[in-house]
Amino acid sequence: MNYKMHILVCGGTGCRASSSKSIINRMEECLKERNLEDEVQVIATGCFGFCEKGPIVKIMPDNTFYVQVKPEDAEEIINEHIIKGRKVERLLYKDPEKKAAVSDSKHMGFYKKQLRIALRNCGFINPENIEEYIGRDGYAALAKCLSEMSPEEVIQEIKLSGLRGRGGGGFPTGLKWEFARKYQADQKYVVCNADEGDPGAFMDRSIMEGDPHSVIEAMAICGYSIGASKGLVYIRAEYPLAIERLRIAIRQAEEYGLLGENILNTGFNFTIEIRYGAGAFVCGEETALIHSMEGQRGEPTMKPPFPAESGYLHKPTNVNNVETLANVPVILTRGANWFNKIGTEKSKGTKVFALAGKINNVGLIEVPMGTTLREVIYEIGGGIKNEKKFKAVQTGGPSGGCLTEKHLDTPIDFDNLIAAGSMMGSGGMIVMDEDDCMVAVAKFYMEFIVEESCGKCSPCRIGNKRLLEILTRITEGKGTLEDLEMLRNLSKVIKDTALCGLGQTSPNPVLSTLENFYDEYVAHIQDHKCPAGRCKALLSFRIDPQLCVGCTLCSRNCPVDAIIGERKETHFIDSSKCIKCGTCMEKCKFKAISIV
Repeated sequence: MNYKMHILVCGGTGCRASSSKSIINRMEECLKERNLEDEVQVIATGCFGFCEKGPIVKIMPDNTFYVQVKPEDAEEIINEHIIKGRKVERLLYKDPEKKAAVSDSKHMGFYKKQLRIALRNCGFINPENIEEYIGRDGYAALAKCLSEMSPEEVIQEIKLSGLRGRGGGGFPTGLKWEFARKYQADQKYVVCNADEGDPGAFMDRSIMEGDPHSVIEAMAICGYSIGASKGLVYIRAEYPLAIERLRIAIRQAEEYGLLGENILNTGFNFTIEIRYGAGAFVCGEETALIHSMEGQRGEPTMKPPFPAESGYLHKPTNVNNVETLANVPVILTRGANWFNKIGTEKSKGTKVFALAGKINNVGLIEVPMGTTLREVIYEIGGGIKNEKKFKAVQTGGPSGGCLTEKHLDTPIDFDNLIAAGSMMGSGGMIVMDEDDCMVAVAKFYMEFIVEESCGKCSPCRIGNKRLLEILTRITEGKGTLEDLEMLRNLSKVIKDTALCGLGQTSPNPVLSTLENFYDEYVAHIQDHKCPAGRCKALLSFRIDPQLCVGCTLCSRNCPVDAIIGERKETHFIDSSKCIKCGTCMEKCKFKAISIV
């Protein structure tokens, strides 16, 4: 059916949680009531990326971009924009600098410096319709490989592109495929690592929700290249929408002859199954992931042998993460030289980041390698919330480090971030402001690591627990300066002796905060104060008698009755009862209560 207009509505997990499904239903009802259902189509797409302003509705072909749309706005959009041709001004994005409405996403600061390759179809197509994927050159790369290229030529093209693994390790993808091809076996496997466990990360989930066919096509290409006929997607069960859309995509690909027996009449066979993970962070490591799929404990093993030689069921196995695979089809359709020209000398292409934390424009972004942290945080991210001062940015999740203002002009690529004391990781990027305590941040990540450690090796099982105990003492005002030396030494031992990559990188948040925020650690130990006012054990509240008017608002809201004083008289806080929740300071209208 030839529709005159299309209404694209974000159907990713974030926007669905904000009633985007209700928006779609109401729009369809309105169109039906006005007999327009044959002229205007409403489509649930993947993530547009601008999560801060979701739910997002985009009208095509005029490319009007509506933000923070509610179900009750649906009828107005249909009446005003679709029927009368007038834009609904109040729903347009407002440029914070120019204070003017912007209707086209191309002119928004959030999108200007982005280059969407892995995310190229997210927000543009219905992920549950294979024909829309095919309409944007989908499966053209698979057809090209099967009809025009030998497996060796495909691998060489991936090698020439310079594509490196986006799951954290940064290993050259083409080289990985080459290793898997050279080992002979009666059965080989292609594994997609969709076990995304970093706090604040949602890159892979969004690709699977918005463009599942790109992952399926890439897995088939990889299978052809290395001589594998079976593929496995290992995905955490907490991703129900991604799982649902993967299932639909696999079924559609089979119906169209793009998966299964004798694909495109070339004699190549390839099938894909979905395997579920239970949410263990360590299963992001490829050997632990493989053991989990085999029904064993999700624990890593020493390498070699690498999975390319002995992986799933002891057969040659190639493991790539979702984002890595999403780049493969476009590399083969547009050419390795095109991809190779994007990025830096040793880090080609783009990188997807989940930008979160104390940032104005929380969202999913994709930028060329070499883009600086300053560009990401201040131009794409729109700066720090509530005009607070930037303090740090954590890249690489629990395995990464906290970078400071002196690192803002660092070009983002694999090597530069490692040199700065952090790492690329899978793409989590959490921004912190002046109100964040960096000792508490290190403690948070160490709590996560201790909880998620598989416990197989002593350095990770015991060493990280000792690190957490030391950090806890410091945040409670019970630490010593000797503890800081102990933190450093123990962190280095863990890095040198842990079994897997996750264990070896686990002390990075501790080491980077010690390096960049040493004074903050010292303040906790020597002054028994938390400069950011976050560590409860080191806080105390005081009511200024000059500012207190005795309104009793603080005492009425105190959950433990720790505030004493009669109406119109100066109040004071009983420190023996105070639980340091900060409610009194939050409720005081006269700013009479402060942290001391």
